[in-house]
Amino acid sequence: MASIPKPTPAELELLQAIWPLGSATAKQVHEAMLAEKPDLAYGAVLRLMQIMHGKGLLIRDESQRSHVYAAAVAREAMQGNMLQDLLQRAFAGSAKALVLAALKSGISKKERAEIEELLKQEDKPNE
Repeated sequence: MASIPKPTPAELELLQAIWPLGSATAKQVHEAMLAEKPDLAYGAVLRLMQIMHGKGLLIRDESQRSHVYAAAVAREAMQGNMLQDLLQRAFAGSAKALVLAALKSGISKKERAEIEELLKQEDKPNE
């Protein structure tokens, strides 16, 4: 598989908006992003989507009058790729160091309980 292009922060924000939609027109993505960025111009979203299509971050269906875009890479694959990059660059490949840094940065009691439950499930032998 070809390597996944690394999105810029703005491209990642746009991906966060399009992933839940599945596929969408630039107008639909713009509307989804307005909740977080009320001053965001439609033209800026359209231009960014065109750039992202050129980079291979988005795929485009041109069969309709309004082009329909979708993420070229699933959220989980992108997150995994970005995590591996962060792991290598910032933590010298140590997953333990990454997890400890994440835990020290402050998590809620609910998140901690969910993590502890997940770890308990991993420790149980298959029945």
